[in-house]
Amino acid sequence: MDLNLTPSEQKFRDEFRAWLKENVPEEWAGGGTGSEDRAEYIEYLRAWQRRLYDGGWAGISWPKEFGGRGATLLEQAIFQEELARANAPQLVGTIGLSLVGPTIIALGTAEQKARYLPKILSGEEIWCQGFSEPNAGSDLAALGTKATRDGEGFVVNGQKIWTSFAQMADWCLLLVRTDSGAPKHKGLTCLLADMHAEGVGVRPLRQMSGDSGFNEVFFSNVRIGASQVLGEVDKGWTTAITALMNERANLGTGIQVVFKRQLEALVARSKTVERNGRPASEDPLVRQKLAQAYLELEILRLNTNRALTSLSKSGVPGAEGSIQKLYWSEMNQRTQQYAQEILGPYGQLKEFDRGVWEYAYLRTRGNTIEAGTSEIQRNIIAERVLGLPKSY
Repeated sequence: MDLNLTPSEQKFRDEFRAWLKENVPEEWAGGGTGSEDRAEYIEYLRAWQRRLYDGGWAGISWPKEFGGRGATLLEQAIFQEELARANAPQLVGTIGLSLVGPTIIALGTAEQKARYLPKILSGEEIWCQGFSEPNAGSDLAALGTKATRDGEGFVVNGQKIWTSFAQMADWCLLLVRTDSGAPKHKGLTCLLADMHAEGVGVRPLRQMSGDSGFNEVFFSNVRIGASQVLGEVDKGWTTAITALMNERANLGTGIQVVFKRQLEALVARSKTVERNGRPASEDPLVRQKLAQAYLELEILRLNTNRALTSLSKSGVPGAEGSIQKLYWSEMNQRTQQYAQEILGPYGQLKEFDRGVWEYAYLRTRGNTIEAGTSEIQRNIIAERVLGLPKSY
């Protein structure tokens, strides 16, 4: 594993860093709690992704023939790190860019690629992922949303839950059951569903953090044409795994930079809040917790580099993404717990540092659920990395 950037990677980083310096909006101060509910905020983020697209910085790891830059996987990691370092606005089309787009590139027809990929890149169309259901979260293959053959297409009925960005999405990567008599990992099909079609209903879920980023989605006699099948009919589990591997491979990239910025802010704050009449930073227990958080963050950074090295050699996201997802989700919960212990009652106030500590702590509760629970990640690591027998 070589941790040093090559001359071409250094050039890539410097070019993008310079572009960000000129283009990150001066008025940008980050989205606040519940910001996903504001239409003007969503349009602001669409405009930001359009600016990236016009500058040639959207879908950079996608092949050039599909509008990307043909960048390497390591350059994609550099891209994510620089976005985080510049504290740039989030990519509102992140599901499309990191999950749906690569899956369409891998498994889609020529017509699907021409229709969907350009609008994913530009942010003109936002995507969500319709996988989890009330009775099929961790056990995704147990899903019950059905797609019944009707002429050349399908009629879909069922419910999805914990669907990120559904309240603003134009399209959904939808996993449905097309053969009820087949074993649960078979008889599934992946469809490209229009979120504006008749019969689609979205109900945002208010979280304890104040956000409504997750949603329930209801499908009632929704008609979807056969041309909207991604991959093969009744072989949707392969399509789903392709999408999930892309999701987990992209989640950890750059996130350590965000965590580093948060930890630096916590260290600075520990010097201003008092415990027993002196700065909290002078308390040996506080210093120990901050040191532990720093060590865990370094482990995340090094493991990310190791995973990227493996990914650059194989070209295919693997089980390493589960290691990263498991680690950073639980690490972030521990760090935010440290923050609450160090800051005391201040950490619970919306008026303190614009409420960032209160929000971050509450939001971390979802880290070990979204994108696959910790239990599921441990099973994947046990079976596919360590070669242990399946647990029945």
